[in-house]
Amino acid sequence: MNVHQPIDPEWTLEEENALFEMSNLYPEDTGLPMTIWVSPRGNARHDARVKVSTVHGNRMTLDQLAVVAIRPEPRVLHGTLVASDERLVAEWISKNRDALIAYWDGEIGTRKLMQGLVDL
Repeated sequence: MNVHQPIDPEWTLEEENALFEMSNLYPEDTGLPMTIWVSPRGNARHDARVKVSTVHGNRMTLDQLAVVAIRPEPRVLHGTLVASDERLVAEWISKNRDALIAYWDGEIGTRKLMQGLVDL
């Protein structure tokens, strides 16, 4: 998250807390050209998803991200990714679906997630 961008004052405490539950996965962690945010389910009412920076590199800003569903198949739910990035993210999610779902379901923590991820 860009530390210079304030949290939206209209957000609920639940939405704000969700940001702090997310883990940043940088390009060196995933083999992707951009940063990914992953999180456990927490109080979410939606299915497993990740947030993907639309900008390459080790940064993530709230106004430059896409939300990508993990199942049944990877697909962009909100925002946009260029076609080549969308293909890479879908491939990475498919390779890591089991670990991402286990993390989402609270079956493993961040350390185990990192150990279970496969780079592109």
